Amino acid sequence: MQPDAILEVLDRAGHAVHDALEGFSEKGYSGLRATQYKLDLVADEAVLNVLLAAGIAVVSEESGRTGAEGGLVCVVDPIDGSTNCDHGVPFFSTSLCVLDDDGPLVGYVRNQATGVTYRAVRGGGATRDGKPISPSGTTNLSEAIIAFSGLPTQHYGWAQYRALGAASLEMCLVADGSLDGYLQAGYTHINPWDYLAALLICREAGAVVEEHDDLDLIVAGAAKRRPVVAANAALAAQLRLEATR
Repeated sequence: MQPDAILEVLDRAGHAVHDALEGFSEKGYSGLRATQYKLDLVADEAVLNVLLAAGIAVVSEESGRTGAEGGLVCVVDPIDGSTNCDHGVPFFSTSLCVLDDDGPLVGYVRNQATGVTYRAVRGGGATRDGKPISPSGTTNLSEAIIAFSGLPTQHYGWAQYRALGAASLEMCLVADGSLDGYLQAGYTHINPWDYLAALLICREAGAVVEEHDDLDLIVAGAAKRRPVVAANAALAAQLRLEATR
């Protein structure tokens, strides 16, 4: 399947989640897994119905591995920012990354509250609602606005920071230059379904994405990681240094 055809499938999956959630009003946890919301299960079913019908295997945060071995596999977070979604905060996404034998091939992140959609194809650049994007040119941490996951235990030297609650969207805001960087607190981590699609979008836009502890970020399954994302290598280096203090 060619990248353009894959993107069409991912678009259908993203819209399927939107349609499924639009008529869903139940709140709270599912009771099946810690921190899993009822809405996560509804979104997961919507994604799986589209991807599996298209012949794309799935590794989902909510349901694990589904589909045939070999070939394309999509690493899925049906709703990144589930707490935001459950509480009516309009910052949550569907994050989909299709991998082939060479790694991330197509990335798709849709803000389900606003419809703003980021897309990327390996070697083909990245877009926000169809328009090419690029990161900011900020090189000094003292001038940067940083998305931060976790509770800061000190001032990291930034101009300002934001804790927005959905890593995939926060990373995409670095890709399009709205924010200058993204950093995890030293005691926190996220999994590949949270960041893989945004990783490809960032790199195709020209932003630096590294792992704080130099671990491999390209993993199709549960793996504790601490991505460092910045507009450029100079800012990424400052973020990594400050995170070790």
